[in-house]
Amino acid sequence: MTAASGAERLTEEDVRRARAAIEYYYEGGFTDGLPVVPPIEEFVQEFLATTSRGHDEVVLELTHLNRACTVRQAAINAVMAGCRPEYFPLVLAALDAFHQIGGGTMMQSTTGQAAAFIVNGPIRNRLGINCQGNIFGPGHRPNATIGRAVRLIVLNVLEIRPHDLDQSTQGTPAKFSCCFGENEEESPWEPLHVEMGFPAEASTVTAQLIRSDLHVEHRSTQDPLHILHSLADSLSYSGGIYEAPPYNRNNGAVVVMGPEHAQIVAAGGWTKQQVREFLYEHYGRRIADLRRFGKVIELEDEPDDRFVHSGRAPEALTIVVAGASNAGVSTVGTSFNSRRATVAVETR
Repeated sequence: MTAASGAERLTEEDVRRARAAIEYYYEGGFTDGLPVVPPIEEFVQEFLATTSRGHDEVVLELTHLNRACTVRQAAINAVMAGCRPEYFPLVLAALDAFHQIGGGTMMQSTTGQAAAFIVNGPIRNRLGINCQGNIFGPGHRPNATIGRAVRLIVLNVLEIRPHDLDQSTQGTPAKFSCCFGENEEESPWEPLHVEMGFPAEASTVTAQLIRSDLHVEHRSTQDPLHILHSLADSLSYSGGIYEAPPYNRNNGAVVVMGPEHAQIVAAGGWTKQQVREFLYEHYGRRIADLRRFGKVIELEDEPDDRFVHSGRAPEALTIVVAGASNAGVSTVGTSFNSRRATVAVETR
């Protein structure tokens, strides 16, 4: 590893002071376990200068806890997360979407849900958001820090922390950050924001909750039904099924189809809406399966061949295309909360 040109100008004393500042925020309990950037006023003002919104405007609140996050507090935490100033309008839009789906309240769940943020439109390329290859992994600053900014706000402003108000039994790595762009250029269908009623030239972010992400591999077929059945089966895995049916019936999911899978399915004549309806119809299990898993509460007297839907409705399934076109790989993430919100990013 070679030092960056800026790092070459740092003295050992500079590094010692930086380390001391980082440790200060660890000791104060203001991190997610990773180092943060000290939010000096100069940095905060750089972020605030990118938005026309009032510094005291509330962008996220939990009324039952009497806690709220202002634009200024959001800027402080975006600095700490390692964002660049130009990311801040997207962070604010992500917070708006997160608030609309009740994300703050859901962060107290024992299931350890995380918010997935899906970015669409020109802002993807302008900010360098990764849409192709390793979208859920490391290596791209916007993906890592934009989602992290929201998480730091949950920790530091809403004060929903592990072993306290955050009651996650195990949690998920997505709670650090889950932010990616749709690979609109390789998608055979209209992008998510257009589907949600925005013009193609708009920049948006969509928020939806997921409990985890499940890898779906299918490299050896050109048959759309093979791929669709694999996706539906992955959505319906037994571990994602609650014992009590009312909870299952409100499930939603994010289905991230790799370009290869999406193109095979589209070439077979399937529209995105047809894919959504197929997945909904096959998202669930038969009573015989639920009985075998010990998850037939309130359904003990139902016949074995009855199919129990897990999804609330076809519209509760968010379908996007993202990742590289180098293999037949997709991902699904389910949640008992099916709410979704898409918000336009402020441009100036």
